[in-house]
Parts: sequence; structure tokens; C-alpha cells
Amino acid sequence: MKNKNSEFEISFYEGILVHAPNFFEVLVVLGDLYTKNGHYRKGLMVDERLAALRADDPVVLYNLACSYSLVEQLDLAYRAIKQAVRRGYYDFDFMSQDQDLENLRRDTRFRRFLQRLAKRVNQTQ
Repeated sequence: MKNKNSEFEISFYEGILVHAPNFFEVLVVLGDLYTKNGHYRKGLMVDERLAALRADDPVVLYNLACSYSLVEQLDLAYRAIKQAVRRGYYDFDFMSQDQDLENLRRDTRFRRFLQRLAKRVNQTQ
């Protein structure tokens, strides 16, 4: 839902990045604002930059998977979500309900992946 406040915030953070293009925390906020305001391609570009800066960060990789899912690049979304889990992302309940992953959840590979994760979690409990 776009509003003037969100557009002001986006403009503000974009201005910061002009002078500090790799300011990690600003990129995180800006990517979130883009996504929340329906600017999915811009959000994806930010998430790709974040992944380049912190390739081993499971949350960054998870957000990248979400962005790929939102723009229906399901092969890349699937690859990114698997990387996120390998790097330590473990909130599988959230993953199975996150609206940003709705497109990916339609993918058979992802559904099987979630089933394997659930089985692994159940075996360790």
C-alpha cells in the first residue's frame, strides 16, 4: 500500500545510498520498503546487492528467495531458499506461510523440500 510517507522514506534512503552505496542497514530498510510498496523488481535489485555483500547471511538469502518468488523467478527462488537453509535459516513455520513465497510454494520442488525439512526437524525432536 503506497502512501506519501512511504514514498518519502524511499526517497530518503535512496539519497543516502547515493553517497554510501553499500550501507548495509540502509539497503535492508530500502529493500523492505520497496517490497511492501509493490516495487518488487527494485526490491530484488536491492536483495541481490545485499547477497553480494553478505553471501553467507541466511536472512539475506531468505529475503533474496522471497524477492525472486515475487517476480516469479522460481528456479532462482528455489536455489536461494536452499542456500538460506544451508547457511542456517531455520524458521520453517514462517517459510511455509510467508506470503512473499506464495509463488514458490506452488513449485513441486519446494513442496518436497519443505516436507524433507519437516521430516528432519521431527527426527531431531
